[in-house]
Amino acid sequence: MSIITKSYSVLGKSYRLTPALNNYRRYSKDKQNFDIAIIGGGIVGSASARELLIRHPTLNIALIEKENRFAFHQSGNNSGVIHAGIYYKPGSLKAKLCVEGLNLSYKYLDEKGIKYSKCGKLIVATERSEVSRLLDLYERGLKNGVKDIRLLDSKEIKELEPHCNGIQALWSPHTGIVDWGEVTNSYVRDFVRSGGKTYLNFEVKKFIESESSDYPVTITDSKQNTIHAKYVLTCCGLQSDTVAVLTGCPEEPKIIPFRGEYLYLVPQKSHLTKTNIYPVPDSRFPFLGVHLTPRIDGRVIVGPNAILAFCKEGYKWGDVNKEELKQILKFSGFRKMALKYAGFGLKEMTRSVLMPLQVMQVQKYIQGITTSDVERGPAGVRAQAMGKDGTLIEDFVFDSKPGSGAIGSRVLHCRNAPSPGATSSLAIAKMIADKIKDEFKL
Repeated sequence: MSIITKSYSVLGKSYRLTPALNNYRRYSKDKQNFDIAIIGGGIVGSASARELLIRHPTLNIALIEKENRFAFHQSGNNSGVIHAGIYYKPGSLKAKLCVEGLNLSYKYLDEKGIKYSKCGKLIVATERSEVSRLLDLYERGLKNGVKDIRLLDSKEIKELEPHCNGIQALWSPHTGIVDWGEVTNSYVRDFVRSGGKTYLNFEVKKFIESESSDYPVTITDSKQNTIHAKYVLTCCGLQSDTVAVLTGCPEEPKIIPFRGEYLYLVPQKSHLTKTNIYPVPDSRFPFLGVHLTPRIDGRVIVGPNAILAFCKEGYKWGDVNKEELKQILKFSGFRKMALKYAGFGLKEMTRSVLMPLQVMQVQKYIQGITTSDVERGPAGVRAQAMGKDGTLIEDFVFDSKPGSGAIGSRVLHCRNAPSPGATSSLAIAKMIADKIKDEFKL
């Protein structure tokens, strides 16, 4: 039974579903036995489901999502950037999978006819003190194999972006923009057309070791519905630590939710930039900083800031879950991080309330933008993985520590896949499929 209407609107974007998506279903009382159950219908879970079925077309595979549609959280609430791989530590999974994922993404978008724009990115130094860090980024990008990046002087910056001011910049021509929510739904369509089964409104609450030797893992939702599986993959984003604990894994890496709020440039000012304009990152602070990003719908967003969300799915100041907030505040890692970055956090919270302070961050690059040129825009929540010592875990983490018994030996967790998770999704899916084949002997 389909539970999705023919169209829906999210953050001002309208989506229309194809007939293939009518295979989406609620739980059925019929016996639900699967070779692999994938929990989490974001972009990584959907890409992994698709890849597994491409490789193993005879397997019975399910994709399970707790919301009423796919890409509900991070995958559908982000800036839409296709990252090139400049920022990440050479040799890290992020660096490797982002560069590979960018190439796979453009190939996939072309094959499926999904609209995108290879509009490029400028990382702009506006002060002399930033130039050395910019040069370090350039060297890092070269080591990561990022294609065609080059350094620009102030004149060349103006040739690319007439309204942008800077001393020097790093130009990445293969950075692009796309609607990652649309891409996620395309992955799901591929999965369904290949015979995969999808379940919406199925919020996993418990894993039980069943008596069946064929399907030893029973997954139970909040309504006591059950799905039986031989093996399980979890890609739960904001809820990844919660779900991992259900299988006997440790809480760490702990997910701390940070809300990123965006402003829109008013439509008549959208001409001020046609490319992504980013600051030079400062390693003293935990997040990248405010930037300008054109969207595939023609709007330009300014942001994001980075402030603690009062629950894992806290998109507004008024979204509060007392129990989740309590767990965040009692976590030793969060307290250590909050103490270390207290000044930074206070500034971010102030900018959230006072738009002129956020606008000041982009006036370094485009002086013509004023407070009257912006309006409140969308928000997303970042699933930031954190260790007990307060360290922000930046690289991808897969199955940090397995659980115990039949369940623990049959579950693989994707515990951390932050940005550039969307860009890397097809590459991550290939790596996960390899890992599942090796660990589960498929």
